Amino acid sequence: MKGAVGPGQIISLGSINVDFQVRAACWPNPGETLLGSEFLLIGGGKAANVAYLARRLGAPARLVGRVGDDSLRVVALRPLQAAGVDLTHTRSVVGCCTGMALIVVRPDGEKAIILAPNANMAWSDQDAEAVAVAVAEASPGSVLVADLEVPGSIVRRAVEAARHAGHTVVLDPSPAEALAADLCPAIDYLTPNAGEAEELTGIAVRSVEDAFRAGEILHARGVRVVLVKLREGGCALVSAARREYLPAPRVEVVDKTGAGDAFAGALGVALLEGQSEREAGRFAVAAATLAVTRYGSQPAYPGRAELEELLRP
Repeated sequence: MKGAVGPGQIISLGSINVDFQVRAACWPNPGETLLGSEFLLIGGGKAANVAYLARRLGAPARLVGRVGDDSLRVVALRPLQAAGVDLTHTRSVVGCCTGMALIVVRPDGEKAIILAPNANMAWSDQDAEAVAVAVAEASPGSVLVADLEVPGSIVRRAVEAARHAGHTVVLDPSPAEALAADLCPAIDYLTPNAGEAEELTGIAVRSVEDAFRAGEILHARGVRVVLVKLREGGCALVSAARREYLPAPRVEVVDKTGAGDAFAGALGVALLEGQSEREAGRFAVAAATLAVTRYGSQPAYPGRAELEELLRP
């Protein structure tokens, strides 16, 4: 593992939320009231989580996103500011609420989420060009890590700017229905989970072999490297040169919230450091594995020493 970042940076584009999270014995039935415990009010959102983890791993990170002009934006941005994330291109939208995620976590670590995007979807036509500038002005060798919880036109313009600048593009296709098929050839690394892979390809991903088949379909559509995240952890990597299962170490699962964001963020950092597609995949799997061992998303994210310990032969 290299651990030395070059002149580039992580450009994280996508959602910024506040997470309202509780534990409960199960998910409620219609009309049912359940007692919860371990309430958390913390910063979250895919892009925010990616940027936060990048800083935890020692990489410079620029967050491109939108928050509201309400008091919740302070909750969303405070941990990012403390971590040293560049928030120059994170703007407040007047008259809009910050994005919110209502999360219930079961004892087995599985989570159910209701997401109110709010400011995450409040972008103007002029914002698309501002995003292109934010991506284009990043140092050579940078990595764009984007999700689809912001308007597709914004993601498309960012990807176009990244390709023009020679930056690597990592896309977390969530929600999957927002991924335009013609965008695939511009994506270097695609990181669907099993459900998203099924929605994108029609392949029900219930095994590693299923994941390979789904990955091959997405690779044939033009994606350079596909990493299908499996429900039990680990991923199936498909590229022109490789078809490999990257397993996850066995751990006690506490909370799966934010594990996919940890995967995308760590993958971006590894690529920024020049790691190979296989090394970067293993690095991402390790980050996601450690993320599920603690409660919450950002508070659960590992530092580099912990990642290296997990990856040590």
